[in-house]
Amino acid sequence: MFRSKFDYKTPEQILKMRAAGLATRHVLDAIAPAIVPGATTRSLDDIALASLKADGAIANFALEEDYYDAICVSLNEQVVHGIPGDRVIQAGDIVSVDAGAELGGWNGDSAITVVVPGGDPEVQARREELNRVTEQSMWAGIAALASAKHVNEVGAAIEDYILGQGQFGILREYIGHGIGRQMHEEPPVFNYAIAGRGAKVAPGLVICIEPMVTNGTEETAIEADGWAISTVDGSDGSHWENAVAVTEGGVWVLTEHDGGAAGLAPFGVTPAPLS
Repeated sequence: MFRSKFDYKTPEQILKMRAAGLATRHVLDAIAPAIVPGATTRSLDDIALASLKADGAIANFALEEDYYDAICVSLNEQVVHGIPGDRVIQAGDIVSVDAGAELGGWNGDSAITVVVPGGDPEVQARREELNRVTEQSMWAGIAALASAKHVNEVGAAIEDYILGQGQFGILREYIGHGIGRQMHEEPPVFNYAIAGRGAKVAPGLVICIEPMVTNGTEETAIEADGWAISTVDGSDGSHWENAVAVTEGGVWVLTEHDGGAAGLAPFGVTPAPLS
């Protein structure tokens, strides 16, 4: 997964990564309102391609070996890496979209999950709670990064948040990562506490924080297409991701329009503007 040893980026390089991050955000902004009953997952990929073209960016997902689409779209029991195709979105589905852009030789990577209105009320409520917990655990991890000394403090904060909300499964085989010239770089960014401290948190560190959570167990299997990761017990999954830069003053979320201000506010953290 990881292609190169990471380095700490300069302020000038982080500003270039901000452009790639916003191109990635534009993709998700365009796709979110199109996640409706009757839409195919392929139609969402078409929207992604149009958005990337408008920004002069390319799909970094399509640069991955043996992957040919602009985004990943994962429904219900699929947690991550779903391939766009003929699958039709239904009312009540929980839909995760993972997108990435390369612009000017730098990469962005981000994911959102949407619960489509109109499903069975009990199922929908369960999916919405899963989605809330997953998104907020991401923000808990980003907030922890703002004061962390080492990267593994992020995973501990994510796990603490999730376990404090109820019974959920945290995927352990799939984790976050560094990002820069390559979409997947060192260091690994775990979504749970592990032994060891991990990479030093210092200005210039840029990582993707991306919890993947289920409302069942953490056990998954790769589908026959060789990509989609689905829960073995058939439970639902949710996936949220942002690319975050550490600056002299704190953190800035490269893949959010406001630098993460709204998401971090409940945790008492204010993003440090890029210079």
